[in-house]
Amino acid sequence: MLQHLLNHYYETVSIVLFGIGFTMLLLNRNMIKKIMGLNIMDTAVYLFLAAKGYITGRVAPIIAEGLEGKESFINPVPSGLVLTGIVVSVSVTALMLSLTIRLYRRYHTLDIDEIAMLAKKEDL
Repeated sequence: MLQHLLNHYYETVSIVLFGIGFTMLLLNRNMIKKIMGLNIMDTAVYLFLAAKGYITGRVAPIIAEGLEGKESFINPVPSGLVLTGIVVSVSVTALMLSLTIRLYRRYHTLDIDEIAMLAKKEDL
């Protein structure tokens, strides 16, 4: 079991990172820490996809002299998914941070429970 984990250390590290990010997302009430947890989870998913998409001894699927056939190249789909995911996660992070700034300016706290309580008092 341990040897299997050591042979697939990228996947193991990505699972551990995902767990750390998920724990941060669930257990912290601070909005910045929740955003950090979500970014750690994103990074874990990208690492896992990159690890699964890479095949030792193969090259990127571009024009290469002397290489023919699909057996010489890696699958480009995981790389494209990682790149697209990074772009989307940067946009989502920017949106979350901008909303966090607006909430902080209005309620003067980053604690989600306090913000919910103050917002409820405003509605009454």
